[in-house]
Amino acid sequence: MEQEKKIDLEGRELVFETGRIARQADGACLVRLGDTMILATAVANKEVKEEAKLQGFFPLTVDYREKAYAAGKIPGGFFKREGRPSEKEILSSRLVDRSIRPLFPQGYFKEVQVIVFVLSSDQENDSDVLGINGASLALSLSSIPFSGPIGAVRIGRVNHKQVINPTFSELEQSDMNIVVTGTEDSIIMVEGFCNEVSEDELHLALDLSHNQIKKIIEGQKQMQKELGQLKEKPEEISIEKELQEAVEGLAKEAVKQANHSGDKNTRQKILDDLYESITEKLADSFPEKEPEISYVLAELEKKDLRRMILEEKARSDGRDYDTIRPISCEVGILPRAHGSALFTRGQTQCLVAITLGTKIDEQIVDDLEGESSKSYMLHYNFPPFSVGEVKFLRAPQRREVGHGALAERAIQPMIPKEEAFPYTVRIVSDILESNGSSSMATVCGGSLSLMDAGVPIKAPVAGIAMGLLKEEEKVAILTDILGVEDHSGDMDFKVAGSRKGITAFQMDTKISGIELEILKEALLKARDARLFILEVMEKTISKPRESLSVYAPRIIILKIRQDKIGDVIGPGGKTIRGIIEKTGAKIDIEDDGSIFIATPDQKAAELAQEMILKLVEEPELGKIYEGKVTRILPFGALVEILPGQEGLVHISELDNKRVYRVEDILNLGDRVKVKVLGIEPDGKIKLSRKACLRPSSVRTRRD
Repeated sequence: MEQEKKIDLEGRELVFETGRIARQADGACLVRLGDTMILATAVANKEVKEEAKLQGFFPLTVDYREKAYAAGKIPGGFFKREGRPSEKEILSSRLVDRSIRPLFPQGYFKEVQVIVFVLSSDQENDSDVLGINGASLALSLSSIPFSGPIGAVRIGRVNHKQVINPTFSELEQSDMNIVVTGTEDSIIMVEGFCNEVSEDELHLALDLSHNQIKKIIEGQKQMQKELGQLKEKPEEISIEKELQEAVEGLAKEAVKQANHSGDKNTRQKILDDLYESITEKLADSFPEKEPEISYVLAELEKKDLRRMILEEKARSDGRDYDTIRPISCEVGILPRAHGSALFTRGQTQCLVAITLGTKIDEQIVDDLEGESSKSYMLHYNFPPFSVGEVKFLRAPQRREVGHGALAERAIQPMIPKEEAFPYTVRIVSDILESNGSSSMATVCGGSLSLMDAGVPIKAPVAGIAMGLLKEEEKVAILTDILGVEDHSGDMDFKVAGSRKGITAFQMDTKISGIELEILKEALLKARDARLFILEVMEKTISKPRESLSVYAPRIIILKIRQDKIGDVIGPGGKTIRGIIEKTGAKIDIEDDGSIFIATPDQKAAELAQEMILKLVEEPELGKIYEGKVTRILPFGALVEILPGQEGLVHISELDNKRVYRVEDILNLGDRVKVKVLGIEPDGKIKLSRKACLRPSSVRTRRD
């Protein structure tokens, strides 16, 4: 049965449709805003993979894909078809995944795949938020047990006025870009970036977003009531009572010891040794039950840690709820990088390096909104040794792309505009150790390394990860969470910003939502932590260095008339290649006449500048030039005073005395000083050699 539902969001219409296409999926729908349209489908495997039951991770896959035809484009490249997902597609997949994952019940182990296709793009409305709403409705209409529906909106702020689902053109004027997902009662996921907004302003934005989310949920509920399928009942994890009691009896004290160990490696060794000991002791009584033993141990460990934090108000490493782990900062540790920093917080450590490039080094981005370029980028790497593991080094995974994007956005408001700092800036963060919030360590290390590189950033930025444990009325908000607190907790809330305000944040939950009041308290605690970290960072370096690294390129910017671009390039690029070969400089010429000259050698840069200026210089009336004789004529000589620009020295202007033959004064190839006497409307230049000579003594006769 086909059905359509229209929802008014501050004067803009969000449209849901189902029953017309993709009818063999368990659930499917179209979602439309303006002329942007997505298809969302949800399908669950018919059978449960036995190994999934005890792995402790719900087998959900979310794939968000943009079709080139959505914007009337043909993909570039040799194959002319969509290939590996772009960064935008990866980040949008994560947005959908993080929004819906907390709402699947425990005990449901069938593999679920949610696919979002962008079918139409009006290049004004972003499709990622539509994908979240579409995934919610597709799951709600299916038989897959999903505790939804949920709603999602984007919120911006233009001229101090908050805007729901702003267009791309509105976002260009906005100092806020936030995606909020929620249920009727609480917030599930938040991600966004701002231009140093206050905690109160962010809280107001979340509140406004939640009011619109409720409208979206109500529309989905009506469709679910009329067309939704009967939900499957999740299985319960079945562990033999005798096995559970035996494991808990053997493990209880050792688990407590592990959870009170402040060192990550020590804690893990205790748990690893405990698992080996228990499996050996129970091998005869409970043969081939290793997965079940591992599951019981993991649940016991989690339960004990939560009890310890909520009841004893004690954390694994002995800190109270608000204390930050010891921090150390070092800068300038890489001799050849243009800027570098080593930031360590507890057992989380990142090495961050800065590379400064030129216009040529900008990243070209080709997506549905058209081609654009990025002169600032941050890349985050998470090698396996950082957590003591052995894995193949592959292409960046979704997590690395997501963490890098968050850190990039956190620092972006501080990067100077191209007019003030005409460099391409690349930040690379390699995580060397990880025990909680390596993305926020990257923000701190990134700020330190930018100042070490001499990049004139507006202000340093720091980041902190907040956690939450909540059971009925018991609530614990934790500052600077450990990896185990993230794993066993209910919330991971990362907040980054300057002293003035927030620049980026990301919240994920493992429960069905967080109340706004709890989020407000977490934001205030995060502000205190951020200010403390900034104070520590500023003791190492408080402002950008006054000069760039000697290994960084020096950039000179010239502006020439557009009709002179061809003179600089020359036939077939011959002229510009000659300048590059002679000076070794990188030279980039823009269509508007901007020329960027870059090289670490200042003298080479100045030489390239001089050569280019000579190519585009205009003859100046009354100015003296030294030129080369290019042609001898019966009535004078042609002299090239500027590259490609010749003027005529008439025979009468060759000398103070009368000249009968030009060759008596000048020959082909001679270098000669001449003065510009006049420039005709047609561009012809009149020159004089005589005007550059000392005047002869001339005897005058009195009448």
